[in-house]
Amino acid sequence: MHTQTLVATLKLENTGVPIYVQLREQILRALGAGILAVGEQMPTMREVAIALRVDLNTIRHAYDELERLGAITLVRGRGSFVAKPPPAPDSRTQAAQADGLAKQVVAMAAAAGVDPLDVARRITALAQGKDKQP
Repeated sequence: MHTQTLVATLKLENTGVPIYVQLREQILRALGAGILAVGEQMPTMREVAIALRVDLNTIRHAYDELERLGAITLVRGRGSFVAKPPPAPDSRTQAAQADGLAKQVVAMAAAAGVDPLDVARRITALAQGKDKQP
């Protein structure tokens, strides 16, 4: 089952980054990698909380963030589902979003002590489908 695959990929690290942020980012990466398809049901918050031994409210916070970002849809009484990606934005909006993401990545790289140019090369390789580690 794909939901079990998703749960198995989630790992928490003692890096000072809040747990809900770690989960949000890992789930976003997993959805981007196609572990779950559009419309597929996400693992329940309780399943994730038990698997990771984390408070249910922490998982709820991560899922709420994912819903706010438009990655998942929460349906009361039914569960959470992978959302359909939004339509492509116009070029001006897309440029602004790309700029914002780039600034975030540069800041994260600097905070982690990683050369932002190394990250840029890795992103280029991943985007071109050359996903082998350097």
